[in-house]
Amino acid sequence: MGVVTGARDAELNDRLTAELIAFNAAATGSAERDMFSVKVTDGTGELIGGLAAWTWGGLCGIETLWVRENDRKGGWGSRMLRAAEAEARRRGCDRMTVSSFTFQAPEFYQQHGYVETGRTLGIPGGHADVHMYKPFHNWEEEAPHL
Repeated sequence: MGVVTGARDAELNDRLTAELIAFNAAATGSAERDMFSVKVTDGTGELIGGLAAWTWGGLCGIETLWVRENDRKGGWGSRMLRAAEAEARRRGCDRMTVSSFTFQAPEFYQQHGYVETGRTLGIPGGHADVHMYKPFHNWEEEAPHL
């Protein structure tokens, strides 16, 4: 018996993930989990941007959304976000969640109907991680529960 601290252990991470998934499924009755991505390339096949997301129990979470610097004002982020929301709906989701550091793009998500639900303070440089939520139905129905 002992406690060992060290570098990232991929095998341990996989085991912990599997154990937590099983625990969550038993606690919630929802076992279906999946992931998807949205990818945009230019005419030469170079990456303009992408989005990675997961779905579980009717919720879709955006893990990452990135657009290369010289294309950030071209509307690609909005197009990818709309595509992800459409895919989430297609997969049976009725709400989405995302977090964005204050130096990234919380305003971008808020312009697309996401509402701040909380912040994690202590991000280097005096920043925070802004947690946001967007239901696909009438917001007033959901607001009292937050």
